Amino acid sequence: MEMPFQPNEGKNLEIDTDFGRYARYPVKTHVITKDDVLEDVLDKYVRDYIQDGDTIIMSEKIVAISQGRAFPIEEIKVSRLARLLSRFVVKTNYGIGLGMPETMELCIREVGRPKVLWAAFCAAIGKLFGKRGVFYNICGMKARAIDGPCEYTLPPYNHYAKMAPDKPDEVAARLTKHLGVDVVIIDANDIGANVLGKPRKDMPDEFPIQAFKDNPLDQCSQQTPIAIVRKVA
Repeated sequence: MEMPFQPNEGKNLEIDTDFGRYARYPVKTHVITKDDVLEDVLDKYVRDYIQDGDTIIMSEKIVAISQGRAFPIEEIKVSRLARLLSRFVVKTNYGIGLGMPETMELCIREVGRPKVLWAAFCAAIGKLFGKRGVFYNICGMKARAIDGPCEYTLPPYNHYAKMAPDKPDEVAARLTKHLGVDVVIIDANDIGANVLGKPRKDMPDEFPIQAFKDNPLDQCSQQTPIAIVRKVA
């Protein structure tokens, strides 16, 4: 079947990787909510277009949302510790991260207060020696994937904060079995991509990271949380 998908504005359809040249077809969906079943989403928007050898790359955001791990800001009860620690987070142009009390509170709930306190202490020492990223290195991927509302985020999630997906490897394996091609869950932005979930432990991270290093799905109003990735002949 002919692919009806077009690259998002300002993005290229194809990219060169160490594994060859690949096309990334952005798949537009409805606004995913906690009431959606990911298998149904893939059946509705993806199944008719896949071929053997394709890889489906899925934004971690819709996985977390479908699991009920995204919360309206006003419903998050913030602790004093979260308010204190969020003041020391370096703000960037690529997302709020833990730089607001509500997202820091989700980190404390997800990672645990003792680990967060230890990470904050080590981060403070690291800053004295010019080292950055210590807090996230200690708290791990669950902390890195937490994010808050941004103006460019698709409504209603421009007023939400979200955790990382729960058990993303298990989700990726389940969706791979359902669809019949590999499904990989990633966290991507304009500075790079991280693999959060993959169907097999021995699957290397390098391919999806290289294929998505330019963030072809973007994070604004494109409403394209899934890509069909296919090798170009």
